Amino acid sequence: MRLLLVEDDVMLASGVKLGLSDAGYAVDWVGSAERAEEVLQSESFDAAIIDIGLPRIDGLELTRRLRTRGLGMPVLILTARDALHDRVQGLDLGADDYMVKPFELPELLARLRALLRRSQAATSAVLSFGAFELDSANRQARASGQLIELGPREWTVMEYLMVHAPKPASKEKLLAALTGWDKEITPNAIEVYISRLRGKLEPHGIGLRSIRGFGYRLELAAGTGHVPD
Repeated sequence: MRLLLVEDDVMLASGVKLGLSDAGYAVDWVGSAERAEEVLQSESFDAAIIDIGLPRIDGLELTRRLRTRGLGMPVLILTARDALHDRVQGLDLGADDYMVKPFELPELLARLRALLRRSQAATSAVLSFGAFELDSANRQARASGQLIELGPREWTVMEYLMVHAPKPASKEKLLAALTGWDKEITPNAIEVYISRLRGKLEPHGIGLRSIRGFGYRLELAAGTGHVPD
């Protein structure tokens, strides 16, 4: 999952970005609403974390502008303001949730997971496809009831594929989900992670079909009840 962090406090932003990255998210950070608007003209994100107290254009106005443009990604507001009026205003302008500073990283991660589940029309922290399950709350992968070891990037690829199944996922979107601006990864690397996942999925009746010139799609093996689109 790719996140946009909009925060002008360098120390706070660095800490939040590190914590989110360690949790498996690809995080891009900008320090102003103007830069966030510029970035969102050409790039997409699964969710945004926006500080209210930004210079010039504040986080509330940025949230209003994003919703006016029709951007529906979940928005979590960070604020040092604990007044009821500020919280209500943020929600009324289109924010999905808020956290008052200072906050603990585990709570931020839990709130993000809840927002992402709602945006993907899921009510459980566990994603499932056939015999395979991803438990985001406990960071565990299981297939046929057995624990499966997934590297951080394998997890990200599998999560993206499961969220969008049975639709195919493009290589471009998978690359965006894996990395932010400060890292580079080649399209060939995606093929490496897909190959590793195939080796772990196929024994449990799950295939990863290559869509020529586009990307990949999860499919259940014949006899497992899957009905192709």
